[in-house]
Amino acid sequence: MSEPTAPFREERIAAVALSWLTDRDIAHFIDPAGNILIGCASAADYRRLLARSTREPARLLIAHMDHPGFHGQRWLSANRLALRWLGGSPVRGLNGARVWLADDDGEFAEGRLTKPRWRRDGHGLAGAEVVLTATPTHPRPRANNIFGAFHFGKPFRLSGRRLYTRVADDLVGVYAVLQTARHATRRAQPFLGLLTRGEEVGFVGALAHFDRYRIATSRRSVLAVSLETSRVLPGTKIGQGPIVRLGDRRGPFDPGYTQQLLAIAARTLPGRHQRHLMDGGACEATAALASGIPAIGISVPLGNYHNESFEGAPGYRRRGAPAPEFVHLDDVDGLLMLCRSLIKPDPGWRDPWQPTRRRLKQNRQRYRRFIAD
Repeated sequence: MSEPTAPFREERIAAVALSWLTDRDIAHFIDPAGNILIGCASAADYRRLLARSTREPARLLIAHMDHPGFHGQRWLSANRLALRWLGGSPVRGLNGARVWLADDDGEFAEGRLTKPRWRRDGHGLAGAEVVLTATPTHPRPRANNIFGAFHFGKPFRLSGRRLYTRVADDLVGVYAVLQTARHATRRAQPFLGLLTRGEEVGFVGALAHFDRYRIATSRRSVLAVSLETSRVLPGTKIGQGPIVRLGDRRGPFDPGYTQQLLAIAARTLPGRHQRHLMDGGACEATAALASGIPAIGISVPLGNYHNESFEGAPGYRRRGAPAPEFVHLDDVDGLLMLCRSLIKPDPGWRDPWQPTRRRLKQNRQRYRRFIAD
């Protein structure tokens, strides 16, 4: 969370992830779109895995490395930069809002937004200007090498068990994929994870990966598992455990595999998980389903989604204005436990409706005297 990120400028996050994986001797490779595939050492190994025929689907845990932010377009003067915003954003308090600026070498300056321009749908920023307020730490980069987002002082801070940060969505998911990969490697368990780019502007990295490796038509059945930090909604609570996500704004997820996930959650986190249709946004499970790949989802409930103050934060009380996102560490711990259970070999994945079908058959037998066969 100390590293800067924005759509298509995930290189700093990717560098941390790649270094972490290499240091722990966890197999991985970078696909042509810049996504990181974890669990296979090369594209050839990955294709061989996908060509195997097994009854139990491979669970592909997916999280994205980007977060809404801006790209520089052109310098208007020595300290004024025109920018384009990518992804969602707050809708109030933007004129004068603090931002950080970064390039390939990391953050180099701070500034304040001016002259915000809205998207046609009115739901967020299209563009703005930045006026630098802090002296750059190195010579001024070319405008199109610059990216940035909202600045809240420190990149993250703890208040009790709440973690406030400029980017929880989806670096919490990235963290969960990496930690689950380490857990699996230590136990010599099979594992597949995917860290993607450009999710905030339409799942661009995930779609490129699905298409390139023809996941939907591979001989090996693959189940996409979206790991997200999702806007907390009525019926869900921060601190009450991870959420088995029944669907997103685009529609429901795979019903059979969701049944299996609910059963695993009941065993792994009894009384410490939630279930809900998280339709505050869409996620990469939708991208998988649209590509012909079965998909399910797990969410950590998120406060101040896309840095918009819905729930507020210390020092950031104005509703709709920029504010740090936050999650509860108990929910993150629960996510890790659920991911570990999710990747264990389990015959239930071969026929996720079997327990339900057994109960229904027993019930039918109980009442068969009332109907004709």
